[in-house]
Formats: sequence, structure tokens, C-alpha cells
Amino acid sequence: MSDHGARCAAGNWSHAGGNGAGFGQRANARRWTWSAATRCAPRAEPVFFPLDEELGLLAGELSATLAEGVVRLGTRMPFEQAATELAFFWNVELEETTLRRYTQAAGAAYVAEQAAELERLERERPLAPAGPAVQYLSADGAMVPLVGGEWAEVKTLALGAVEVRPGEDGLPEAHTTDLTYFSRLADAETFTRQAYVEAHRRGTETANVVCAVQDGAEWLQGLVDVLRPDAVRILDFPHAIEHLTAAAQPVLGIGTPAVKVWLDEQAHTLKHAVDGVRRVLAAVSKLPVQLAVDPRAAADVRDRTVTYFTKRLAQVDYAAFQAARYPIGSGSTESANKIVVEARLKGSGMHWARGHVDPLVALRTVACTNRWSEAWPRISARLRTEAGQRRRARRQLRHSTPLPPIEVASPAIDPVYQPAATAAPPAPRSKSVDKRRPTAFHPWKRYGYDRRPNARRDLRFPR
Repeated sequence: MSDHGARCAAGNWSHAGGNGAGFGQRANARRWTWSAATRCAPRAEPVFFPLDEELGLLAGELSATLAEGVVRLGTRMPFEQAATELAFFWNVELEETTLRRYTQAAGAAYVAEQAAELERLERERPLAPAGPAVQYLSADGAMVPLVGGEWAEVKTLALGAVEVRPGEDGLPEAHTTDLTYFSRLADAETFTRQAYVEAHRRGTETANVVCAVQDGAEWLQGLVDVLRPDAVRILDFPHAIEHLTAAAQPVLGIGTPAVKVWLDEQAHTLKHAVDGVRRVLAAVSKLPVQLAVDPRAAADVRDRTVTYFTKRLAQVDYAAFQAARYPIGSGSTESANKIVVEARLKGSGMHWARGHVDPLVALRTVACTNRWSEAWPRISARLRTEAGQRRRARRQLRHSTPLPPIEVASPAIDPVYQPAATAAPPAPRSKSVDKRRPTAFHPWKRYGYDRRPNARRDLRFPR
């Protein structure tokens, strides 16, 4: 009801049939007419019906099932394509911005849920669940485009169980299974702290053996120092071959048969020989750099390669690692970069706000490992909790006690005696009845009720 309508509300027709009249008769209009101003009712705001909580509904205009479907689609494909698929399969048409909003909210809720779990773990330090006999641990980074032409690295931790199965040649070979991921756009120190929540869930602390297979980046060694200091550190075999290729190409040429033969020989020696790394270092040192087009540059690359392997002798003992049935390649982590990060965030024309990256990659780690049924109840519970907190905050804001008025000190004035004003005596009220008869001041006389033909009069309302 508008403010004008609230002030002018009046009942012109009787609903009770008073004064002997029937319903809707004009004779009763004067008895029930209300012409005083009335207060406007406060505007109703959206509320969360108690039954919604019992049914597990989420805040917003979508049902719980539709909201989950929207988030699933927005996690797996571009929002515009997700809107098209939603309209085809569910016959529900939603704007691209709606899908984006629901997906980002769900991802932010999952990030907050993992952050709260991390704080609990750091505070309580509970025992980790039982880990596998041999666990695979690796991490790497992938670049994603941001708004404004910037690029940033999203780091991903991959954890899995190592099983021994026959390889292509029929010999026993280590295979990584049951992979799960943790991805964040963060610096190395922050990522190392945040990744602990997934390492704890997978039992990294209690696994019998942890094989940390990764490239030689320093921040990766720091990650292993925190998550599992006694892990078996293994340099990713393809990365080792890349360094040998960099040392051989300036001398033997790029793509020549000579460089191919040399690399195949060194790769086989490094992978299978007991003292493979020492024999390979000797072969690198004997490269005829004086025959290169730029002998000085070739010598520098050769020396850096020797230094690189010398610092990592314990990490390139591939013959011993294979004998123990440990993995020697980090292909699972490189695949994680592609399927978790790049497949969704590096599409044509995509540019992401920095604050929108973590929510989406967090959902991707769930969707790409078939853990949706495990994670979604936690996400929806967090969304309902956050909606309840917003409702309580609005309620407190509406019913908050107003601040007391600010007292302004009056200037100091010398007191001056002033006599108190004497109130004038009230004027004597004229008598309405004199000698048991109404006078001219009686309402009967003033409003002319004595001159009306109708004998039944109501003296409370003047005409």
C-alpha cells in the first residue's frame, strides 16, 4: 500500500450491519468511518522460510538441484556454452552472468571451507588418516591469462597411490592411481601452507614411502620439506633428458642423427646403469665444444648441465628407483596442469579476474577427480551458512538501537536570576447543563441535534 493510500484509508460501507441497517447501507458509514492518518507498514524483505532449510534449499531463485546442475556445468565448460547446454537438457534458460555468479559463489564457498579446515588442522594437529604404502607426490605450475593482459602461475599439487603392474614390455612397472589435486593462484610459501589440507586428507604424513617426483625448481624442494621431509626425491626423467639435450645440441646440431644417437645412448645409460649418472656426466664433459659454432656458449651450457646433475646425484639414481618400483616421471602432474587448469581457464579470448581464479580451479580439482558427491554437501552447507549470516546481519542492522544524540556543550553564561513565569489560570468553563436543562454550550444545542427529525442520534460525532 502506498503512503497516500495509508493516510486516506476510510471505510465507507458497513460490514457489521450496525444501527439496525443491512450490509452495505449508507446509514452506517458515519459510525465506521476512519479518517485519521495511519502508519505505513514496513516494506517486506526476502526471507528464508524455515522449511527451506529443512529441505536443504539454497539462497537464490534456483532450486537446490538446479543450482547444483548450474555449478557443475559452469565448472566443466565456458559459461556461455553451459547456458546453451542447460537450456537444451533442462529446458531452463538462464543468463551467462547467472551461471557465472552461481559457479563463483560455490567455488568461493569451497575455498572458504578448505581454509577453515586448514585452520582447524593447524590448531588441533589431529592424526592423519592412513596413507598408502607408496604415495606419489608432485607439483608444478601453469600460466593463466588475467584481466589487463597479465599472466599468473596457478600451482597444482598432485597426490596418488603407486601400484606395480606389468608395463608394455611385460615387466613390472610403477603406475600412479587414485590421483587427487589441489590448485591455487598463490606464491610458493602460501601454496605450501594451503596444500597441507589435501596432503593431510590423503595421508601423506602416514604413508610408508612418499616419492616426490618433480623438476629441479627450488620452491618444489621447499614444498617437500614441509609436507614430507623424508620423501624419496626423484628428478623427473624427461626433465633430465631436456638438460642433456640442451648440452648436446650446440655441439652436435639440432635434430641431426648424431645428436639423436648420442641422446638415446645417454638416456639408456642414465635410466638402467647402476652408475649411470657418473657415466653420463663423463660423456657430457667430453663433448667437443671447440667444434661448435660458438664454442664459448657451448662450453657454458655444458658446464651448467654438469653442475645441475652434480647437485642432484641422489635424485637421478634411476636404476635404484626402478628396482624399488618407484615412479621416475611426473607426467601425472603435467596432465593435471592441462585437465585441471588449462582446459578450463585458457580458452580462446578468456581473461580472468585474479579473485575468480581460485574458486574455479578449486571446483576443477573436485570435478576432475570424481569427488563431486563428497564435496558438494560441504559446499551447499557453507552456502546456506553464509546466507544465514547475511540475514542475521541485515536483521541486526534493521533492529539496531539508534545512537544517542550528541550533546553539545552550551557556552558558559553567568547565571542571572529570573523569576519563574506564573502560569495564567485557566478560563472558567461554561456550564453545559443548568438546573438539569441543557444550555447553549451543550453539544445537543451547539450541533443542532435538538432540531433534527431523527430521534436516534449519536452525540459523539458532529455532523
